Amino acid sequence: MQAKNTAPKPLVSVYAEKGVLAFRFSSKYNPLFEILDGKAPTKQRTMGLGLRESPENWKLAQSAALRIERDLSDSENWQILFDPTFVKYGLAVKYSAAALKLAAPIPEVEPEITVGAMWEEYLVWKKTVVEETTFNADYNVTYSNIVKGFKWDKVTTKYLDTGTSIYDIRLSEVTTSMILDHPYASKSKYNCIASLSEAFTRLQSQGKTKLTKNPFVLESKAENKTDKYKSSVDADGIEREWWDVPDNESDNDERDRRCFSKADRDTIIDAFYNHKNESPRELAPLVEFRFLTGCRSGEAFALRWRDCFRGKEQNNIVFSRSYDGRKKITKGTKKGDIRIFKMYPKLRDFLLRIKPDNAQPNDLVFTKLNGTSWSSPVVGKIWHMDIRPYKDSKLYYPGVVTQLVTDGLIDGYLPFYNCRHTFISLQAHAGTDLYLLATICGNSVETIQKHYLGINPDVSVTDI
Repeated sequence: MQAKNTAPKPLVSVYAEKGVLAFRFSSKYNPLFEILDGKAPTKQRTMGLGLRESPENWKLAQSAALRIERDLSDSENWQILFDPTFVKYGLAVKYSAAALKLAAPIPEVEPEITVGAMWEEYLVWKKTVVEETTFNADYNVTYSNIVKGFKWDKVTTKYLDTGTSIYDIRLSEVTTSMILDHPYASKSKYNCIASLSEAFTRLQSQGKTKLTKNPFVLESKAENKTDKYKSSVDADGIEREWWDVPDNESDNDERDRRCFSKADRDTIIDAFYNHKNESPRELAPLVEFRFLTGCRSGEAFALRWRDCFRGKEQNNIVFSRSYDGRKKITKGTKKGDIRIFKMYPKLRDFLLRIKPDNAQPNDLVFTKLNGTSWSSPVVGKIWHMDIRPYKDSKLYYPGVVTQLVTDGLIDGYLPFYNCRHTFISLQAHAGTDLYLLATICGNSVETIQKHYLGINPDVSVTDI
């Protein structure tokens, strides 16, 4: 039996008639409209708002209805709080203030707050609804710096003022073009605009702004339609064709479905083990492990020997933790799950080969020679490029994989994350069940098909 809905009905509700929004007031407010209209309503008073039905106008109307009901519900101060002109609620003028015979003047509408004030309040709330590492890296650093007009300079190792700050600009004066002027990569700027839009919508729902139009909504331009087939350059400097556009997944790395070939994978592993420098040789076991399991980088960083050789047959690896080297914290896996990875002979032999005789259960499987944990920034320098400031310029030291590409020993460069794509793709092309891959790698079959399943270069379209 369905439970009866006991929620109280709103005293000011919003409805649409012939595509136009309107208010419907409870008959409780009939005495008010007798004063405003000069006669008592014969039924519930309705009021057209002059707003066409749209998602944005629905939000505005519902926000205004809540504020009106809140003001009128204050039995002692309603004449002070309620604004009969409806300007306070972001709507067109309806009645004169004098018509209500107010006991006290209606308070002046406060000027619009600044973007910075809205943003700081938004951060307090956002911190409670997203993961700590996401909040610290994206919202509290990248997006906040865009709002404040700052950009990190690797040469001076300081934040530089780019002159594009919108922090002290009032909401009524800000435009998205001000944000697009910031020298950050396009993706960061657009994500920042999306977050500012969410902050404004939240502010509007709380009745803290009189603006009816969200200043952070990007409007498409008709003249750009002819440009949709042009290639673009993403935040990593990679040129993409019009059809190779990342979707709206939150993880940048999971958008790139490319993978190394089996031959390139083996070349990369050998290059790390046989490198002339010590750091690549230190990293070699971690590189090989990621190619053999497809686990995420943070999961490999946090793996302990107690997580290996589990189960009755001592043939399982348990992935339950992830290490973020930037924030120096260990947390749960990305999906918050605990995954059981059944070892196959090559992987089992690898772990037995690298396990020290004196390994303790809580020891990390992969560490640098000094015993400290690996992290993505450190790995990136060895894998891709080490960039160091030198006087007024920079010195570039190519990483192992970058050098392999330069020397023509592998087909092309891919980030360290793509070890995961490579494992999943090679396994899938070899006939491994996709459901099994999804289970051991912490994804759905659909996600594997969408983001990880690279094209097998050894197959072709059937000759029919």
